Amino acid sequence: MNNSKHIGLLILLLAFVPFQAFVQDSKVSLNGYVKELYMFYAPEYPISGTDLNYLATNIIHNRLNLKWFTSTKLTTVVEMRNRLMFGNLVTKFPDYKSTVDIDHGLVDLSWITAQSNSWFVHSMIDRAYIDYSSGKWQIRTGRQRVNWGINLVWNPNDIFNTFSYFDFDYEERPGTDAVRVQYYTGTTSSAELVYKPGRNRERTAFAGMYRFSKWDYDFQFIGGQAGNDWIAGGGWSGDIRGAGFRGEFTHFEPMNNQSFQSTVASISADYTFKNSLYLHASILYNSTGKLGKAGGMDMIFNPDMSAKQLSYARWSLFGQISKPITPLFSGSFSGIVNPSDGSFYIGPALTYSLMSNLELMLTGQLFLGNTGTEFGDIGQLAFGRLKWSF
Repeated sequence: MNNSKHIGLLILLLAFVPFQAFVQDSKVSLNGYVKELYMFYAPEYPISGTDLNYLATNIIHNRLNLKWFTSTKLTTVVEMRNRLMFGNLVTKFPDYKSTVDIDHGLVDLSWITAQSNSWFVHSMIDRAYIDYSSGKWQIRTGRQRVNWGINLVWNPNDIFNTFSYFDFDYEERPGTDAVRVQYYTGTTSSAELVYKPGRNRERTAFAGMYRFSKWDYDFQFIGGQAGNDWIAGGGWSGDIRGAGFRGEFTHFEPMNNQSFQSTVASISADYTFKNSLYLHASILYNSTGKLGKAGGMDMIFNPDMSAKQLSYARWSLFGQISKPITPLFSGSFSGIVNPSDGSFYIGPALTYSLMSNLELMLTGQLFLGNTGTEFGDIGQLAFGRLKWSF
């Protein structure tokens, strides 16, 4: 390890220090984690311009969550992630850091803290907001997570913070720069408005949601503007004989000739047996998706996913089974199938709790199918992750 890499690692380690020991004021809360993720990627086809048949990356990732209870009504929150990345993906592709250092928010809060030819440190503030609560009102302004999704895999209602199911290592999900006003009309009902200013019309959104409970179900309806579309949709969450039953849908109506009409809907069900065996199934419909081969575009590494384009296929099917093998050791197996082109994804995972705050996980992302199909041109990925929470 050269001197410049020592400097970069030192910068990162300074950010990793658990400052809880220094936080004496009960009005301040600080927590986070440190984790090491190793990724091995075997692409389906040779890597152009190199003599490699695989790519590998190590990511040492630190998260810091700071919350300041300014008063009984006012809370200030700042959260950030710092990642040291190194491996042949970095050395062979110098422009890789530019694909990581991306911030689509109104304010750019992403930067490369330190770098060398073989490594770089990326930092990003993905939460920075002030929350005011008084009586039935709650107002939050700044970078925040606006989660209108109900399902566990595909969320057509999540127009502000769409995320990819395959990005498993980003548990907190991205934030969005917005002003959010909520009014609690009852114990289980509320109305809210969210305005997301963007750098252009495509990244601007203004929408409202009304949520209420009826017949032992939670319902919600949404409407407004997202990018170049008018949107209208809704969702529900409840159970049938102990099995969770959820669904959501959104219709996108173009405001101008820069967009297209589309309807996206998803339904899911899940059930936990007495022996802790968990089953989960879901289906996604995209009215503009392809009925034939849906390849040629990679949803896995798509940095600009939206609720309007959760998949390039007309129909997608998801299934998952998981079970604790022992109190400390659990396993899961998930899969996604494109029934139109026959391609599919398989995701096995094993998790072991080494200590109360130390966890080891091994997982894979296997993409299979013929050339030109949705999953056939991607390849195979394997991950190992060690996570320490403080």
